Amino acid sequence: MTGVGPGTVTGAGRLDVAVELEPYVARGLDRHLAAARPWFPHQYVPWGEGRPYDGPLGGEPWRPEQSALPTAVREALVVNLLTEDNLPSYHHEIARRFGRDGAWGTWVHRWTAEEDRHSHALRSYLTVTRAVDPVALEEARMRHLSRGYALEQPTLLHGLAYVTVQELATRISHRNTGLACGDPAGERLLARIAADENLHMVFYRDLCRHAVELVPDAFLRAFTDVVRTFRMPGHGMPGFTGKAARMAVAGIYDPRTHLDRVLRPLVRALSLLERTGLGPEGERARDELGRHLDDLDARLSRRTGGTSRTAPPDGPTPDPRPGPDPTPAPPASRAAVARTPGEHP
Repeated sequence: MTGVGPGTVTGAGRLDVAVELEPYVARGLDRHLAAARPWFPHQYVPWGEGRPYDGPLGGEPWRPEQSALPTAVREALVVNLLTEDNLPSYHHEIARRFGRDGAWGTWVHRWTAEEDRHSHALRSYLTVTRAVDPVALEEARMRHLSRGYALEQPTLLHGLAYVTVQELATRISHRNTGLACGDPAGERLLARIAADENLHMVFYRDLCRHAVELVPDAFLRAFTDVVRTFRMPGHGMPGFTGKAARMAVAGIYDPRTHLDRVLRPLVRALSLLERTGLGPEGERARDELGRHLDDLDARLSRRTGGTSRTAPPDGPTPDPRPGPDPTPAPPASRAAVARTPGEHP
């Protein structure tokens, strides 16, 4: 099967993947709403540490010695925040790929609402704790968002594969940044954000499971293309390459983590290398994927003296809530607004 449009593949005939997957989107949305617990960014920010800055309020200007965080952690927090800041572009691109109607549209809007909390919470934490230069941060935000973001994926299946990889990578980056920061408030906030990202990854990963059963050849081609060309969505921000290199040296996120904690677990979860009954294109894609993972492992092993090093797990994500949450979880039936009768598989 080969892609002929954003959501259509050919085989015995033209197949609209978005339509075929929508019942599973609705079911996954029900599960997500049942699992996602409400949380409130203001409860995770140590407001008592704050004091006015210079400017209209006549406070104290920021100075580098005011930050208690390690340099690599500060840079990781800036990368994570500027990545989250670009949500308007992400919403546009995902809505364009997945659609704004039915269960797909309900998911896109819900995902956007959940993601929007992350930048608010991170910026408040960084500002209150004086962890980074707020003027430089705002200037970087303006430059980064002014450039926008375009999802470099030609089909719905490519987009689905990309967001699955990206959500898991982002989850690990947030969690490891929190573990490295040495501040209980920062660790708790980043654990809370990582928990959101993990639920988003689970939603997309489960859709991938259905997609590979529905159109195995086309999905394997899309997933392999994404893995071979993957770049984090924040790659266009000012100074990204240098910041990413220092994050790697600090053990927050490096190529070995990407291989061992992101790519291999997803490939195993989707049973991609064990897939049989494929057409010629699917077999080529499966074999390319296996070779790419092996080649990447070999290159990384040569960098570490000829031995393959498995990246350590980033540890369990603890319950990130500050205490008992009096707000009940949203009812699972809320996803029903996105369906028409008979859409459940």
